[in-house]
Amino acid sequence: MTEILVLYYSRHGATAAMAQQIARGIGEVAEVRARVRTVAPVSPLCEATQDSIPGDGPPYASHDDLRECAALALGSPTRFGNMAAPLKYFLDTTSSLWLGAELAGKPAAVFTSTSSLHGGQETTLLSMMLPLLHHGMLLLGIPYSETELLRTRSGGTPYGASHLAGSDSDLPLSDTEQRLCRALGRRLAETTRTLTR
Repeated sequence: MTEILVLYYSRHGATAAMAQQIARGIGEVAEVRARVRTVAPVSPLCEATQDSIPGDGPPYASHDDLRECAALALGSPTRFGNMAAPLKYFLDTTSSLWLGAELAGKPAAVFTSTSSLHGGQETTLLSMMLPLLHHGMLLLGIPYSETELLRTRSGGTPYGASHLAGSDSDLPLSDTEQRLCRALGRRLAETTRTLTR
């Protein structure tokens, strides 16, 4: 069974909901399954430590999760048009994987959630792509053959899946956003299955 890592950080739950939809899309492809992981929040205190197991939700990611995956779906809420610090912090610790080219050639996709429609969805997706390109990963987006991209009134970009959470971060994923998340998961899984045969 081929495994795809769905790795994300979520503060209010929207990015986590997207991760579940992407994992669902991955699971729709035969012989492929999702491994869902999150990252710990970053503490403002210098020597603070976080429990190694979260209180709820999926386990925290390790370098082994990246090493063992056949592909990666990476998600983050936007922070001033950039990925959130906890995800960036985790990626900044992956130099040993980069030195060994352990992610090179693996497919990858990205997803994000923002409070406003023009709150940096595309720049956040691009910011997550940069370290993946340095790792030599093969980036996938959502093609316009997914016609939902032409009609969306909320999230959805060719760069990756996105969601409009609203100013109070409480809007659920729209039907269109859910379908685009699943489409991205399926595309990532189908590409991965083709490359690993």
